[in-house]
Amino acid sequence: MFSAKSYIVSFRSADRRLQLPGKTVLKAFVRSIFKREKHALGSITYIFCSDEFLLRMNRDFLKHDYYTDIITFGLSEKGQPIEAEVYISLDRVRDNAANLGTSYKAETLRVIFHGALHLCGYKDKRKSEILAMRAKEDQYLRLFEKK
Repeated sequence: MFSAKSYIVSFRSADRRLQLPGKTVLKAFVRSIFKREKHALGSITYIFCSDEFLLRMNRDFLKHDYYTDIITFGLSEKGQPIEAEVYISLDRVRDNAANLGTSYKAETLRVIFHGALHLCGYKDKRKSEILAMRAKEDQYLRLFEKK
């Protein structure tokens, strides 16, 4: 895994590069999510990759044999500021955007915020959790659009 110690919010490339304008504003906004959710942030590193890269991680670390758009690894001890790595498949994000009829940018932002929300304690296994997570994602998408 990549080191997450250098920056509070950082973007790295494994085998795909994030192509979005305004990354500095986006990083600041991610920091604000933790503040709004009342969680101390040490550092979070987003690593952008391909479907194949993330499938390999899903198999190796989680023993899941399927494609996913995001895997979030919390690396900090309970009660300590959040340290994390968030792996995002830009291939899967692009496919999901097309399937959902939304823009690549909006879906990328949603997944970035989704990872932060997982680290703030939001889950998405049960229907009620999925609905709460989606509502929070939508809230932060609306707030970000106002920036």
